[in-house]
Amino acid sequence: MERNEFIAKLFERARQKAGDAADFACEACVAQGESFEVQVKEGEIYQYNVSDGGGLGFRALVNGRMGYASTQIMDEEAVDLLVDGALENAALVESEDKQFLFEGSESYPKLKLWNEAVEAVTPAQKIEMARELERLTLAQDARIAQVEECCVFSSAEESAIVNTRGLNVSVNGNVMGAYVAAIARDGDKVNTGFQMAFAMDPEKLDLNKLARDAAREALDGLEAQQPESGAYRVLLRNDVAATLLATFSGVFSADNAQRGLSRLKGREGEAIASPCVTLVDDPHREGSAASTPFDGEGVATSPKAVIENGRLNTLLHNLKTAHKQGVTTTANASRPGYAAQVGVAPTNFFFKPSEVDFDGMLEKLGDGLLITDMQGMHAGANPITGDFSLAAKGFCVRGGKREEAVAQITIAGNFYELLKNVEAVGGDLEFRAPGASCFGSPSLLVKALSVAGK
Repeated sequence: MERNEFIAKLFERARQKAGDAADFACEACVAQGESFEVQVKEGEIYQYNVSDGGGLGFRALVNGRMGYASTQIMDEEAVDLLVDGALENAALVESEDKQFLFEGSESYPKLKLWNEAVEAVTPAQKIEMARELERLTLAQDARIAQVEECCVFSSAEESAIVNTRGLNVSVNGNVMGAYVAAIARDGDKVNTGFQMAFAMDPEKLDLNKLARDAAREALDGLEAQQPESGAYRVLLRNDVAATLLATFSGVFSADNAQRGLSRLKGREGEAIASPCVTLVDDPHREGSAASTPFDGEGVATSPKAVIENGRLNTLLHNLKTAHKQGVTTTANASRPGYAAQVGVAPTNFFFKPSEVDFDGMLEKLGDGLLITDMQGMHAGANPITGDFSLAAKGFCVRGGKREEAVAQITIAGNFYELLKNVEAVGGDLEFRAPGASCFGSPSLLVKALSVAGK
């Protein structure tokens, strides 16, 4: 059944079955997409996946309670299954929180999220790109013994939200990227380097840089030593800082704060970070697959500074959390999939960069540690308390110069305290791979972190 016809039947059937229910409204969230991935090993195709699919999420607001149901098939049978499922789900809801279906914003930003050039890259060209990436990586140094993983991928998705209160919005976007894992070996010493890149413009996907960076990371770690334990001034490289922000991004959710899962509840207007820290959520950022003109409830998005010069301006809100707090939504309703319930999440979330380049940040550090990798985020980080204790590696820095590699260390601290102890923010802003949210950061110079070594 054609999508619009299916939605029309769905809404009509829902009205009929809801009967004389007060405050009845319903909504359909549709997502359709396709993805491509090719992995090569020793020049041959190791794994090849092409998929397309999606589905429809249905919400029904009945007597002040919201019910959910979803389907991957849009046929006559699915209409009744969705309606019955959502109405039954709504009847079981015990929460007294006011629920919303949005009527639509007056206007929406026009964003360029679709690039025909991505669609023009053929599967054969992507396969050759993966082979070239593997060749480039192996050619970096004779000590690069093998490429453990080498992949080129792309995806495209269209999403739409339609409801009985007049909302009808849609957006489509695409992206492509690549990643490579290089293994360096020198005698009995072995180390791995991993790098990923993504772009909404194929010409900006730099395979040479990707290969060079992965090989360098693998080679640098071959001679790693274990430093003495102690408190060190630390420079978190941009990708490490972005990963740390992603791990603790939930503390900025108003939903988490209202449920007692964040220490930032009621602290708007307070200084919670160093004056050099500004944390931005920008749903309109050019070149990001996480950018969007509207959030998961159909509210028009806009950029905002969550922290500005160290002061907490706002938490991130959807319609429900904003109503509970008596404020305006920040348009951060999150619906990571068509079947997901509405939550709260950032879009493009990043620390605002300065104009100091990476070498300048090393000079500011002077003596300390440069951290280039942290592992164990799921087990070693508590997103509620902010505490973390993570395996790490990097380099000693003396007199502003990078010296010997270090490994087998554990970095411990607290995210809330780390924000207060940032001494300087770099200009080398970098984003992690995109998902429902995209996280970025420049390098961050931190006054002190506890390091467990030998």
